[in-house]
Amino acid sequence: MNTEIYDVVVIGGGVAGTAAAMYCARFNLKTLGFATLPGGLITTTHLVENYPGIKQISGPNMGRVFLEHALETGAKYDFSTVNSIELMSDSSFKIKAGSKEVIAKTVIYATGTEHKHLGVPGEEAFKNKGVSYCALCDAAFFKEKTVAVVGGGDTAAIDANILAQHCKKVYVFVRKGKMRAEPTNVNRIEKDPKIEIKYFTEIQEICGEDNMTHVILKDGTQMDLDGVFIAIGWNTNSQLASDLGVKLNSRNEVIISRESETNIPGFFACGDVTDAKFKQAIIGAGEGVYASVMAYEYIQKLDE
Repeated sequence: MNTEIYDVVVIGGGVAGTAAAMYCARFNLKTLGFATLPGGLITTTHLVENYPGIKQISGPNMGRVFLEHALETGAKYDFSTVNSIELMSDSSFKIKAGSKEVIAKTVIYATGTEHKHLGVPGEEAFKNKGVSYCALCDAAFFKEKTVAVVGGGDTAAIDANILAQHCKKVYVFVRKGKMRAEPTNVNRIEKDPKIEIKYFTEIQEICGEDNMTHVILKDGTQMDLDGVFIAIGWNTNSQLASDLGVKLNSRNEVIISRESETNIPGFFACGDVTDAKFKQAIIGAGEGVYASVMAYEYIQKLDE
């Protein structure tokens, strides 16, 4: 089997990964991207209106144009799932994806995260039709509407505050009898007259027709709602990096420097999979650019 050698292999096809691949290609680096989910998690967002320079774009279209830009610049893409990354004796990396095997002088890891789901009937059917996982992205579309946030942590509390700036009424459904969020965040939502916390409350089913219209709670109660924002956390796709020996924090996020470096030379990371505090497309894209510049400089030193 002929094993092709690349200057850079980018693992991940979202905003961070495609930004990195595009810049790597512009540096005339031989670049291959692996994208199991072309366009990344942004493709699950209905509309994006907070990316500077793009006043409004749908999530699927944003993911598509980022990927197209990387391809048009010269990066190649494979839509297989990467199964393993191995550090070789010469400090290069062997990447296996399905039956394919390639060697990379550097790796940019941009695998992102996956939202945790409730796993209740109607959740998938009404995704982007009332069900959302990003208040910052979608709050403006629920102006003067009644919504619920599901979750008891800081993300849920912050989302409730964001939504209260737009919505008529915001319920916070907490599975237990206490929120896990920081006291400051809890105090803020308790003082907001638009927000009502409902403890010991869980959704059993999300219902509607073209869009969601109501939920059935586990106690059998029906509540009319225009939207449900699920804020129960996310799973970080960092297992391949961990297997390689890349350092993670307590949340299983890849620890990076300001320049997107990890503890393994030649292995860079960017986007939501990292320990960057703010999970937004604009941040991931910037980290992707940092990673590409650092990969370029790393390769230049190898060739000296």
